[in-house]
Amino acid sequence: MFLKTFRGGVHIRDGKKLSSASAVKEFIPTGELVLMTNQHIGAPAVPCVSAGDRVLKGQKVAEPGGFVSACICSPVSGTVKAVTGRECMNGDTATAVVIEDDRQNETVPGYGVERDWQSMTAAEIINAVREAGIVGMGGAGFPTHVKLAVKDGVKIDHVICNGAECEPYITCDHRLMLEKPETAVLGMRILTSLYPGSVGVIGIEENKPDGIEAVRAACEGYDNISVLPLKKKYPQGGERMIIEAVTKRRINSKMLPADAGCIVVNFSTVIAVAEAVAFGIPLTHRVLTVTGDAVREPSNFLAPIGTKASLLIEAAGGFSEEPEKVIFGGPMMGFAVYNLDLPVNKTTSCILSYRHDKVYQPSECIRCGKCLTVCPEHLMPIKLKNTADERDYAGFEALHGLECIGCGSCTYICPAKRRLSQSIVAAKQFVMIEKKKAASLK
Repeated sequence: MFLKTFRGGVHIRDGKKLSSASAVKEFIPTGELVLMTNQHIGAPAVPCVSAGDRVLKGQKVAEPGGFVSACICSPVSGTVKAVTGRECMNGDTATAVVIEDDRQNETVPGYGVERDWQSMTAAEIINAVREAGIVGMGGAGFPTHVKLAVKDGVKIDHVICNGAECEPYITCDHRLMLEKPETAVLGMRILTSLYPGSVGVIGIEENKPDGIEAVRAACEGYDNISVLPLKKKYPQGGERMIIEAVTKRRINSKMLPADAGCIVVNFSTVIAVAEAVAFGIPLTHRVLTVTGDAVREPSNFLAPIGTKASLLIEAAGGFSEEPEKVIFGGPMMGFAVYNLDLPVNKTTSCILSYRHDKVYQPSECIRCGKCLTVCPEHLMPIKLKNTADERDYAGFEALHGLECIGCGSCTYICPAKRRLSQSIVAAKQFVMIEKKKAASLK
């Protein structure tokens, strides 16, 4: 069978066998939960509770801080210990709401109560998504209600559920395909109802045949929703890549998926939409993978947002030996961390631990051209790295450096072990910051 895909990309040993057979286990933490206010793209949320307040499970503890922002709801009932600064993954400090669980599990009214979503208007559905604090759970963290509210006159003909899960080691979406396929299809029914005449396509990579089978069975009876097997290739789960694979349409950094008639939502996010709209359950927990060769019992957990990473590692049997590297996310686009008391957030799909951290010494470019062939954006990574290292930002832009998605395929394939994507991403961030500064002065 011919499998849909995109041009470029790399084939990576995926490491998924470590945790793919581990059924999702509910994790009940002890002690405090730390809810960061900046766990999404856009303006940080603004706390609406104070130290000493008692909160209920599902209660809003922080309001959206702007148009592109998301609220935060408490995963437990308990007492607000503090609203204070806490360390983030990148070493910066951001405001956090710290809650002590009282183990009473008291919920807000309507939590978990089924409602007739088919009688709701599109505006009511999108507002329910907003009030639930749902964001993209595949890594980007873009507020979902903003994504769904397309401009007047824009025709959406495809709602794409991104079930590629192409990043190595991560298996949380795979487990949800097996354990909650009906909920995912319910989420797709809700989303396609927002755009009359649209079709729902659930893209799943070929290395999850049981997931494809389970979700395809759940789609039976819904003619406008189908499963599309995708070729196993990284970064197949990138938004631009999956749009190309499903529709053969391409977008760039100046476009939104809606400009190509598409809405793209991660598999976990689709389930969160179903739970929020049909059952009044806000996004307070997420399924994530704890894995790597340093972990004794690689596992998938349903954990409250705000849980400390150290507690989840302990629940997975702890370390078999002290790891040299721990990553929040996958090995290609995740963030290496040194503090295991950092809290997981809405976008934390994985905690990955390696016994050994291989450090390669780069050598001179051998002009093999492999980085050009694998770049999914069809850029020239070696030339972009040269302009970045020389701080030639005008040249960097002229070579379309802002189109880089930071997937790391070029660095992965480079036989000279040159740190291509690291230089390119750093230059891109600098250029974008300078553009924002210039725009603010106008």
